[in-house]
Amino acid sequence: MGASMGPEANIDLIRALEKQIVEGNGDIIKLKRDRNSLLNISAHVPPEILGHIFARTLVREGPFQGLRRGSYSFLLVCHHWFEVASNTPELWSFWGNTFGDWKKRHGRSAAAPLDLVLHEYHCYPDTFNESLKDAVRSRVMQGTIRQVHLISNNPYTLIPVISSLTPNDGGGQNENIESIALHSGEGPITLLASNFFARSCLSRLRSLDLYGNVWIPPWDRFIPQTTLLTSLSLNITTPTPSPRPTAAQLFSILTSNPNLQELVLSDAVLPDDTDASTSRVQLRHLKTLSLTGEPRRLFGLVQQLILPEMLDVLHLTGSDSTVEDISQTLAPYMQDYFQRDPRFRDTLGVSSSISEDSISISVTVAGAQTIASTQKPPRVSLTVLTDVPPPDIPEQLLINLITLIPRERVVFFRAGVDVKLPDEFFLMMPNIETLHLPDQALSKGFLQPNPDGPHVNMKLLPSLRSLRVEYVGSPNDNDLGPLKTHLAHQTSDNQAVSLEVIGHVPSWFPHPEICGNVLPLMTWTPAHIASQPG
Repeated sequence: MGASMGPEANIDLIRALEKQIVEGNGDIIKLKRDRNSLLNISAHVPPEILGHIFARTLVREGPFQGLRRGSYSFLLVCHHWFEVASNTPELWSFWGNTFGDWKKRHGRSAAAPLDLVLHEYHCYPDTFNESLKDAVRSRVMQGTIRQVHLISNNPYTLIPVISSLTPNDGGGQNENIESIALHSGEGPITLLASNFFARSCLSRLRSLDLYGNVWIPPWDRFIPQTTLLTSLSLNITTPTPSPRPTAAQLFSILTSNPNLQELVLSDAVLPDDTDASTSRVQLRHLKTLSLTGEPRRLFGLVQQLILPEMLDVLHLTGSDSTVEDISQTLAPYMQDYFQRDPRFRDTLGVSSSISEDSISISVTVAGAQTIASTQKPPRVSLTVLTDVPPPDIPEQLLINLITLIPRERVVFFRAGVDVKLPDEFFLMMPNIETLHLPDQALSKGFLQPNPDGPHVNMKLLPSLRSLRVEYVGSPNDNDLGPLKTHLAHQTSDNQAVSLEVIGHVPSWFPHPEICGNVLPLMTWTPAHIASQPG
């Protein structure tokens, strides 16, 4: 139709056909086919290049590739596009996140490397029907599964999927799997994955993530064939349904995977028999280390690891622990780490939180160079899991944790606690410039020195330049008197303070541009304070 016409004529004719389509004149389907036949991209771009264009523009970003949701309409452009797309494996490597998605897409391009993903917390086993089971078994036989990430609160749902993924013999199927993540909620039965690991050849596995009530792999078979791991996360529920690995087994798998970059271990997989006689393991490429367990066992493990001087993330969680356990084991290690990592000689940001069963403190580098970088700043955090303690224990334990860090370098502090902290808490960090107080009760003496204490004439926060308060109490002006008193005290030497209030905004704030209950950031000076009523 348009083959003998020049490009200008093609454009004019395409525009005329577009107008008829928009106006609904004539046979819409025929008009669209005529228009599409004139598109140069259909006629002149080789199928391989066109398929590459589809993959680059329509495939989702992230760990699981596949067509973005809502992008399937391009298949209806013309028969040529449909054929090219059907023969482009990169477009069909992802069936979706739910069994409903799997039913719609599993018939496409069986040759594509498949990322089998289920992220459906409350699905049921009967929705994994026979056609889906056959499709998964076929992929196992062809060796075209690349990633397996299955997450559900219902272990009954995951068991038939794991069963379909398990080879009938030990003949090396699943050898192309590069990543496995199995997350199962607690239930009346455990997720039995041991048969899957025993029958699969996982020589190309790079990431293993097991979470919840899951059987640990049979280590004696798993260790020899797994040498390419870069991420190992075993966050297993205690008590574990399978035997706890020995120190020799755990250190053997660490030794066999010298390129490990991320290591996450929970109490259920920390060995009981770690001692000084065990050979130390060097993890020269490690970037993330997260350990949860009884402090003495944690300390025994980290003492046997030769770690890089710098980690991007170091997170230790002491379970069933007391203040004495932390002080004698993890605290010295944390202090030593801060001295070892040169990045923590810069200015620091600290966040803390207290809940019914835990106290946590997290330290990041807050220097200008790190903030300007596109990479996340390094982070060190320590969490203490406790029983519900008396009211004075969280405050004292938080102070004890603060003493672990280079306090004089702290310029940002987020206090996730609504108790009145003593003067010494802020005096030990004199260089705080930004203070964030979520859910803070504005009690009498808010951020003021104790009138009966030795620091009555001192300013607790001499370097403070920015205060953010998330106030959840009554909006009465009288309740905000302590905040007003603090501002007056803080700006008394003509140093301005930026204040941001989230929650109930007091009537005495000049707020012509308040949006909802959030007060825009304002700079307060002595003149601002003096102009406010009361």
